[in-house]
Amino acid sequence: MAGHGGHGGHGHHHGHGGGCGEEHDHDDDPERGIQYSLYLKIDLNNVECLNEERDGSGKDVFKPWEMRMNKEKFVESDADEELLFNIPFTGNVKLKGVIVIGGEDDSHPSQMKLYKNRSKMTFDDTGCEPDQVFEMHPDKSGQLEYATKITKFSGVYHLSIYFPKNFGADTTTVYYIGLRGDFTEAQRQPVMICNYELAPNPADHKTNLLDQAKFEIQ
Repeated sequence: MAGHGGHGGHGHHHGHGGGCGEEHDHDDDPERGIQYSLYLKIDLNNVECLNEERDGSGKDVFKPWEMRMNKEKFVESDADEELLFNIPFTGNVKLKGVIVIGGEDDSHPSQMKLYKNRSKMTFDDTGCEPDQVFEMHPDKSGQLEYATKITKFSGVYHLSIYFPKNFGADTTTVYYIGLRGDFTEAQRQPVMICNYELAPNPADHKTNLLDQAKFEIQ
């Protein structure tokens, strides 16, 4: 794949379309851990990873910032190099940035496509237009942030992340996916309950009054 071989030392490049912000110089700052805490707002039981070699391993890549370098938990693709994550949130997210730590050698993803609010995507669905595409660079320590178009990624209740290819290996490995953004609790359910409780009462009351009125007239 493309490449200036920027995988040694601090190998970040500013000239690839604004993918990474200034923050990569402060990767040991505890603030970074707070910024990358959206994993706590993922509905982990319902996360799907298609083409994972080991069942359930896709969920393991959503972990605390300070655990990002832990290589014990990871996901590896099975039949080919593709991986597709379906990630539901427990509320609404304004997504601002994504960090991906991939495998060594050529098993690191080389491209990432993001899809907003398209539940239960399959590989067949990845042919439709993604909301944003990133050409990726090997990142072994989580120094590169891929900045999303915030106007497009507001009100996200489900995010699909598709890695179609890597840098040449037979399979793709991902150790960590970090998500940065703002979270808002979902409002939908309480409103429904409220409507349900209020609706029957006035109607019942009106019927009783009508019955009383008829009774008195007779």
